[in-house]
Amino acid sequence: MLNRSDVAEQIARSAGALALDYFQKLNTLVIEDKGPQDFVSEADKAVELHVRAGIEAAFPEDGIVGEEHAPKTSSSGYTWIIDPIDGTTNFVTAIPVWCVVIAVVCDDKAQIGVTYDPIHDEMFVATRGAGATLNGERLVCNSDTAITRGSVSTGYCNRISAETTVRVLQGVTSRGGVFHRNASGALSLAYVAGGRLIGYLEEHMNAWDCLAGQLLISEAGGRVEEQSADDMIANGGRVVAGSAGVFDDLIEIANEAYGA
Repeated sequence: MLNRSDVAEQIARSAGALALDYFQKLNTLVIEDKGPQDFVSEADKAVELHVRAGIEAAFPEDGIVGEEHAPKTSSSGYTWIIDPIDGTTNFVTAIPVWCVVIAVVCDDKAQIGVTYDPIHDEMFVATRGAGATLNGERLVCNSDTAITRGSVSTGYCNRISAETTVRVLQGVTSRGGVFHRNASGALSLAYVAGGRLIGYLEEHMNAWDCLAGQLLISEAGGRVEEQSADDMIANGGRVVAGSAGVFDDLIEIANEAYGA
């Protein structure tokens, strides 16, 4: 019997190889503007179709929601949430910071989260109740980190205001912290799970950008603001996640910047 976690990892790896092939021939890539600082390339579309084909071959009754193509309704109770290339702006400008993201949702919660960075061949995998791993090694999110001893990442996009982002940066720095942005929210969340970053804040993220990473952090022992996965799929929402030692600080910063 096929295991969804194993299949998600296999699909992410093959999708990453396809995306990497496109990345290595950027000079021929067709790129479209979706809005200010928001791009889509032929690679995004092709990689998503590749992921969808893999899912449909293994679990034809499962639903699929992706960033670039129309959703498919689930008849099994399981829905796959996919971002073929998170960090497209990096991708199309030859910055090697992007990833393939897959989450599997059932009963209003992410059950599986996979984030694959093909550049560094790093596979982050989480299964609800079974922990999180990086290339097979268990991830443990440091519980006693202070905001003065690590970097807090944040995102910025055309769905949010510059003013609230500035308030986040002020909130972090006024507490003695430093901020970080790599233009891939999904990869930043994976880095929190791996202890490379101590927290992540963003006023609005889409489900395909955050569900996998939030599960990674939770399963690694970090803390995540509780949300309905189904509502995130429908509407998106704010994301606050981090190590247990800084989570309360992050909630304060988010409430000050975005409103409680």
